[in-house]
Amino acid sequence: MVELLVSFFLVAGGAFALIGSIGLARLPDLFMRLHGPTKATTLGVGGILVASMLHFSAIEAGVSLHEVLVAVFLMITAPVSAHLVATHDDPPGRWR
Repeated sequence: MVELLVSFFLVAGGAFALIGSIGLARLPDLFMRLHGPTKATTLGVGGILVASMLHFSAIEAGVSLHEVLVAVFLMITAPVSAHLVATHDDPPGRWR
């Protein structure tokens, strides 16, 4: 049963990461390109981390917390980096 859950989260995470990568390559505008990696790729890596947590928690006696630290780091850094890229490209007075 654990193998089915791990497989599901790996496939779902890989699909989200693939969709985010295609969005990064195919969308025409910088602001549209920021949307794909920050949303879909974060969900993709989250799915892969959940699969890793399930797999290593089933093999070992305890709960695997390394993936939680990676997920927290990802959830903090992805929006911040996207915000920095978006504000750097924004010319002064564009939205005012």
